[in-house]
Amino acid sequence: MSQKTKKRFIAGATCPKCRAQDTLMLYFEHNVEKMECVKCGYHQSQAKSEVSVAAKGSADVIGVFKPE
Repeated sequence: MSQKTKKRFIAGATCPKCRAQDTLMLYFEHNVEKMECVKCGYHQSQAKSEVSVAAKGSADVIGVFKPE
């Protein structure tokens, strides 16, 4: 039985490639946070250690993802 990956959309976010708004989703795959645009397919990955270092000091932050 395969386990479904929980994906969540980033409200108000704009895709760095196609500039569409509200099309970016975040999810974890093999302990790596990934961001993907459902419109154009743009994707970016960030290791979990990079996310935890960037979010350190704020209890309200789920993760920090900085598109290039």
